[in-house]
Amino acid sequence: MKILTVTARSATFEIENGKAPYFSQNKYEIKLNGKLVRSDDRNVFSLFSLEPDSEYEVEACGEFIKFKTLKVDCLFSVKDFNAYGDGVHDDTAAFAAAISCIPENSTLYVPAGTYFITPLFLKSGVTIYLEKGAVILANPDRNVYPVLPALVGGNNLGTWQGEEADCFASIITAYKCKNIAIIGEGEINCNALAGDWYKNHRVKRVAWRPRGVFFNRCQNVLMQGITLRDTPSWNVHPYFCKDVKLFDLNLKNIPTMPTTDGIDPDCCDGVEIAGVNISVGDDCIAIKSGTLEFAKKYRTPSRNIKITNCLMREGHGGVVFGSELSGGIENVIVTKCIFEGTDRGLRIKTRRGRGRIGKCGGVTFSDIEMKNVKVPFVINMYYNMGDENGHTEYVYTTKKLPVDDRTPEVGAFTFKNMTCSGVEYCAGAFYGLPEAPIKCITFENVSFTYNKNVEAGFPDMREENEAVKNLGLDFRFVEEVKLKNVNISGQEGEEVLLEEVGKFTKL
Repeated sequence: MKILTVTARSATFEIENGKAPYFSQNKYEIKLNGKLVRSDDRNVFSLFSLEPDSEYEVEACGEFIKFKTLKVDCLFSVKDFNAYGDGVHDDTAAFAAAISCIPENSTLYVPAGTYFITPLFLKSGVTIYLEKGAVILANPDRNVYPVLPALVGGNNLGTWQGEEADCFASIITAYKCKNIAIIGEGEINCNALAGDWYKNHRVKRVAWRPRGVFFNRCQNVLMQGITLRDTPSWNVHPYFCKDVKLFDLNLKNIPTMPTTDGIDPDCCDGVEIAGVNISVGDDCIAIKSGTLEFAKKYRTPSRNIKITNCLMREGHGGVVFGSELSGGIENVIVTKCIFEGTDRGLRIKTRRGRGRIGKCGGVTFSDIEMKNVKVPFVINMYYNMGDENGHTEYVYTTKKLPVDDRTPEVGAFTFKNMTCSGVEYCAGAFYGLPEAPIKCITFENVSFTYNKNVEAGFPDMREENEAVKNLGLDFRFVEEVKLKNVNISGQEGEEVLLEEVGKFTKL
């Protein structure tokens, strides 16, 4: 067991049991200073309502850890600023006054109740603590949302799908803040279904849709324990941030709610995601770094990202790269997670036109369990969604084209110690470009079994596509493929299909 984070009033722990599942096999008791707190069955758990500057000992799974909560903390209640908390009166002014007035290194305490608000803006050094039973309920009327301009005074405030763009402020927005946190057992309900956010959702109306929580150019950010639901677009969007910790969260959207990704680290350095339960209407976790012109301007990759002990359901993809990845994605570790019922597991989306400002590679997946995932692994360099440019011959042709600054580059990926059951379309689809093959794909100790009672479908989104069912591993235009102890059982046709693969090793 190890400590993931400690604040003045909370702590999060991770059980290091070496197992892939997010949930342990049996519930275990959690004791705090010898007193039973509760039983749990998760590998990541949090404790709240702790006292500042106090010593504690936690016991779980036969292990003991001593820790001390942080000293720097002044507590203010939003009720002190005349918040109603009845779900009817508008509490925005009370929250705004509290955030503005309380000093740095303070906690704004939100007791149980429902707080009806329009977008809030955080400041450095403030922690928002939502008690169990506290609900922040967003006003669904877009007419009362301020707009974050794409550029104002040389500052990039708004963004949409990898570009600078006007967007509505999120229900919680932070810009250039340091040392901020949103913690507790409460809930942020963005209330999107009560508004018109999903009508003509691909059309910009005044500005693009807000995220649930938007951190823009922030440093040392923590979200811990919170439930976030019904967001107008992405749930949590760290953008040009450093040192972001997202622990023990619940992200929930109806599967039919479009473009409601779970977590989208975007041009970020140092992101740790642990113990997050995600069920959304698009990708569960999507790592991004901008489109080509954006990447030329900022040259900022997403890198040093660790994802562990997460449960991902109902998403289009489990962990996804792109398609806006022109700035590069580097050094990503995904371990001890479950992907259950997602359309894809690992998915990389790119195409000609995304360019090679930054490389995409240095990625390891290990100790993962995939259940009923249509296609566990996809690397698609012909991705045809996002705008009209994806449907051109330049994107979809398999003819070898000249390499230039618009040609994407995909590097090395390693997958080990994984089980994939209930595969539908194919075990893996790896579609490199003839002029820029995928560098290297390594599988080690990975098994695949199939769901036979399915209709054929497309492995991923390409203009020239073919429906398949129960296909093996399909490699096209890859420099090197290495398979060690890979077991494919029940596929139709060959276990491994190779087209224009430079070097193939199977042990």
